[in-house]
Amino acid sequence: MSSQAYELLERAIVERCQVLCFSQGHVREICPAILGHTDGQERTLAFQFAGSSSKGLLPGGQWKCLNVAEMSNVALRSGEWHGGASHRKRQECVKDVDIDVNPRSPYKPRRRLRR
Repeated sequence: MSSQAYELLERAIVERCQVLCFSQGHVREICPAILGHTDGQERTLAFQFAGSSSKGLLPGGQWKCLNVAEMSNVALRSGEWHGGASHRKRQECVKDVDIDVNPRSPYKPRRRLRR
């Protein structure tokens, strides 16, 4: 059974909603792109476009790998979808992908989005 935060992140991907949450001592504003599990842990690869981070946030935002269990006060909100620039390296954050915002995902998600 998935956690409540996991279900909200899944909804955010499907509906392309922004997510406001608290994680690892920081308020984060993110757009989750990939959701699934790594070694039994719920994980998301998300683009953080605002908020704070332990090493500071790059101008324009950056990709973050987050453990869903460490997220609290997860709330969805409407707003512009942020996805960052394209990348050349294969993501390693989520091993078993349940859902990917990319309808042509190369990660063989269990659930495919249609666009």
